[in-house]
Amino acid sequence: MQSTLAKLSLCRTAALGGRQYQCVNCEESCVIYNSCGDRHCPTCSGAKRADWVDSSSRLILEGIEYYQVVFTLPEQLSQLALGNRRALYDLLFRCSWLALKEQIESEQGYDPAALLVLHTWNQKLGAHAHVHALVPGAGPALDGSGLRRSQRAGDPSSVGSYLVDAGELRAAYRQKFLRGLKRLRAEGKLRLSGKFADLECDDRWREFLTELAAIDWVSYIQPPPRADCRAEQVVKYLSRYLTGGPISDARIISANEREVTFMARAGTKSGGASQQIPITLPIGEFVRRWSLHVLPKGYTKTRRFGGWSNTRRDAYLERCGILLESVGDDLPAAAVDFDPSTLTDDDESICRCPECGGEMILQREVGQPSWPEVMTSVHRPPWYRFPAGCKILPLDAYQR
Repeated sequence: MQSTLAKLSLCRTAALGGRQYQCVNCEESCVIYNSCGDRHCPTCSGAKRADWVDSSSRLILEGIEYYQVVFTLPEQLSQLALGNRRALYDLLFRCSWLALKEQIESEQGYDPAALLVLHTWNQKLGAHAHVHALVPGAGPALDGSGLRRSQRAGDPSSVGSYLVDAGELRAAYRQKFLRGLKRLRAEGKLRLSGKFADLECDDRWREFLTELAAIDWVSYIQPPPRADCRAEQVVKYLSRYLTGGPISDARIISANEREVTFMARAGTKSGGASQQIPITLPIGEFVRRWSLHVLPKGYTKTRRFGGWSNTRRDAYLERCGILLESVGDDLPAAAVDFDPSTLTDDDESICRCPECGGEMILQREVGQPSWPEVMTSVHRPPWYRFPAGCKILPLDAYQR
């Protein structure tokens, strides 16, 4: 946790080295410092998002409708997940996909696929674990009869606006998650402490599961809002959750040593429009809420399942393409209509002087040091503490 905060606090500062440029006309100079590259940093990883958008957009085929499906954990489980991030987020991914897969196969009879992205916060930065899934509304029929499109039973006019029964999908998702939760506790893989310590008691645990089974879990299916809406727009929207942390700089309207004020949605106005209100938090509470969403090291926030899984993707897309051609639809992979410059960091090449517009040329470059070097230098944040048992070498041991 603190290593992530330390990296963000030093992003684009002299501690990480950088490059000095000078104008050939007016001799104006400027320095561009290196970025931290941490995926939680709101100003880094634009190139990674662009790469993900590009690869994910290649899954999309013309002639097929795509749906966004959202699976949300109840508030109690979102809180429990904070002490069991890897176990419960993995379970959320798995149960969401299995519920989708089984419902599509049983109700629609085709081979499904899905792209899932994890999202752990709400507008007020509280714990709100859920996954967004992009799901094709058609696929190869399981009985080999060709391409099959999702539709409500006996209603061909529902093609393009209906995926599966939302109520049955929600019930299947809840049932699978609760079953997996029981298994995790039985195997000793569920950490129960703090406000959840009483769940170590078997009677209280059974009561907890009964409460969860009795409430409605939130999941919903969004068809394309208009016939001209492209699935690439959903992919681009989901890319915002991959890096950058739970809040962008654009939402923060003021900050000082004591508090932070940012804008957040709260309810809706008449007509369904989002209502934006200012939220003011003490600086310590803001940092605490932000830190709730730092994921375990190396944890993957996006996963592909079914026909879009890495082992099946190429064969699945080729098969779908052949089936689409057989029914008269044109297919190659859909064109990617997004501008990568909106997602990538653009400070790697400076060509024009901000004062006179002249050409800027590189004068000097200081390479980015390793993090052990940074954290044993004068740039280390004063609040940073090395983990217990960590062997700290003298600074000259890290010198190149």
